[in-house]
Amino acid sequence: MSLINTEVKPFTATAYHNGKFVQVTEADLKGKWSAIVFYPADFTFVCPTELEDLADLYPEFQKLGVEIYGVSCDTHFAHKAWHDTSEAIKKVKYPLVGDPTARLARNFEVLIEEEGLALRGTFLINPEGQIKLCEIHDNGIGRDASELLRKVRAAQYVANHPGEVCPAKWKEGEATLTPSLDLVGKI
Repeated sequence: MSLINTEVKPFTATAYHNGKFVQVTEADLKGKWSAIVFYPADFTFVCPTELEDLADLYPEFQKLGVEIYGVSCDTHFAHKAWHDTSEAIKKVKYPLVGDPTARLARNFEVLIEEEGLALRGTFLINPEGQIKLCEIHDNGIGRDASELLRKVRAAQYVANHPGEVCPAKWKEGEATLTPSLDLVGKI
């Protein structure tokens, strides 16, 4: 069964955010768009490149009303230590959520049980708390934050324009489609 259009399951976790430890729950995801970005572990190789890429585009996500949550099965203490020692992670202004019990990784179906690590999973949550995008990568394949930003814009457009859909490679301001009998076989 797909996670698409399902509600985020209840959780409570601790995050390192702007120099503090803060509690994060599923209630924090409601009322705004949220991107949950799972990564395997702190102090690794591809992970800091992805989190730095998200950090560089974080102001763009914020302009769209999107909060980003980086999540790994490390503790919030490890997130702080990584933040204090890595130039790439020092750029991160969004919450880094600790998931040492792997509850979130299990809830989002990205846990590699035998390793205690998460796959690279990206989830976009709408303001109602429903998962609208789910993308899971092998851990050797890094993600591109600009592609997530494009998908956020498409998801928000579709949410605000019922009956319209965004075709492949759609970018903000480009033409959309209105599915109808007249379009069948003409695209």
